[in-house]
Amino acid sequence: MPVPSLPKVGTPPAPAPLRKIALEEHFGHPSVFMRDSEGRFETHKEAAVGHLGPEYFEVVQKRLLDFDTTRLQAMDEAGVDKVLLSFGAGFRTFGVQGILDPVDAQNTARTVNDFLAEQVRAHPSRYIGMATLALQNPEQAVRELERCVTKLGFKGVMVNGYTQLESPDNLIYLDDVRLTPLWEALTTLDVPLYLHPRASYKAAMYENHPELTGAAWGFAPETATHALRIVYSGIFDRFPSAKLVMGHLGETLPFLAWRIQHGIDFSPNGRSTKKRLVDYLAENIWVTTSGNFNTQALHCTILTMGADRILFSNDYPYEDYAEGGEFIDTVSISESDRRKIAYGNAKALYKL
Repeated sequence: MPVPSLPKVGTPPAPAPLRKIALEEHFGHPSVFMRDSEGRFETHKEAAVGHLGPEYFEVVQKRLLDFDTTRLQAMDEAGVDKVLLSFGAGFRTFGVQGILDPVDAQNTARTVNDFLAEQVRAHPSRYIGMATLALQNPEQAVRELERCVTKLGFKGVMVNGYTQLESPDNLIYLDDVRLTPLWEALTTLDVPLYLHPRASYKAAMYENHPELTGAAWGFAPETATHALRIVYSGIFDRFPSAKLVMGHLGETLPFLAWRIQHGIDFSPNGRSTKKRLVDYLAENIWVTTSGNFNTQALHCTILTMGADRILFSNDYPYEDYAEGGEFIDTVSISESDRRKIAYGNAKALYKL
């Protein structure tokens, strides 16, 4: 005979599933993929560049070009209401940042932005645009940013790491003085810049270990260093309202913030900022959960930056929505913080 349960007569109905907004979610454009002479995706070459299996890229490339079927289905199953889409077509050029010819880069950026605007118009309740900019020409990039925000209704911009201009060896990072007009435009338009990773250029430390160059490890130190260049060049002192977003729970910076600043304090190189790194993490920088679904890492980030600075992201199609969605649904944090991270912070930062 079963033991009778106590009657619960005052229990409210079960809450609705946690809704989510994701903002490191990528799409592709057919003209930018590696293709063979018959127009087929060259997944083996893409895999060789990204140091991941060709089977992985076969799935990713199909997902990148899909807007109407499996992407929406995956979003629905994970409870993702809206996504901010950004251009992330493979490892060959890391968006337009690796297109050496500035005119080609500009034309590609405009083509991609117009293409994205079409997808947003087709699904206005699900998709939001993030601008692609060819920083090879900063003045033109500012004009394109203004067009994307004021004409196309985009809510921010994503930059895929350093930009290469005319030569693979000519790298432009976001602290470059030539990009001052970009920071001026970002603050005037009041839109965030999302700094997306790319592999370090000529990284000798990874010789014989290509598996470490990308998402497994190499993306994090490259992107963290890029962000530190922005901080310690004084960008946020000159533009105190500038907003920088980083993925993967901050690319190790929340964990290392104290040690980094501790070392900087002893540095005689003459660079100085008005505040500590942890202050900029609390005032100018936000991070997302994209591709870093780990409880301990999230707890460290909350303790360093606060839950108000963390936003849900998945990194689709390079990650599965099911894994990222389950993580934020079940991770051991307060319900208040869960709701902020899942959707509240994104609504506030991107004015949705």
